[in-house]
Amino acid sequence: MLKLKKGKLKLKALNWKAIIIAAIIIMLVIAAFYAVRFFMNDDKSVPFQELSEKEIPQKIQEILPRYKNLERALACKVDDEIYVIATRGEKPTGGYTITIDQIDLVKEEQDKTKLIVYTTFSDPKPGDVVTQAVTYPYVVVKTNLKQLPDKIELKVKYDN
Repeated sequence: MLKLKKGKLKLKALNWKAIIIAAIIIMLVIAAFYAVRFFMNDDKSVPFQELSEKEIPQKIQEILPRYKNLERALACKVDDEIYVIATRGEKPTGGYTITIDQIDLVKEEQDKTKLIVYTTFSDPKPGDVVTQAVTYPYVVVKTNLKQLPDKIELKVKYDN
């Protein structure tokens, strides 16, 4: 880079062409890495519709008391439709809520599937007027799945 010529210091010009080519190659390698990750990802977002109390099938209403005192997610098949239920368990008062934000279907080894249910739990704020009775917050959604998953995982985010 530096050359000494007859008592004068002379700078050699940078090879900008080589630097630009190296930068382009690095960007292409990074882009290829992310493209492979994107296209090889077997996660699939599952569309769903939250149901009101009136829309919940009778069979689900019959089994719900067995599960609503637990904090969990479960799926059930009623009349060839797959429903996902997320429960918060027993709470001392009203004001506790649960919402399903997203549902992903993940393919695991040996053709097994796992449903990941992303939820948000909200608690009453101090000073809120709430029902003074034990409550069991839950939510039921209808999905477009055709078969039940092998596993279900509940992921919780707390909204404060």
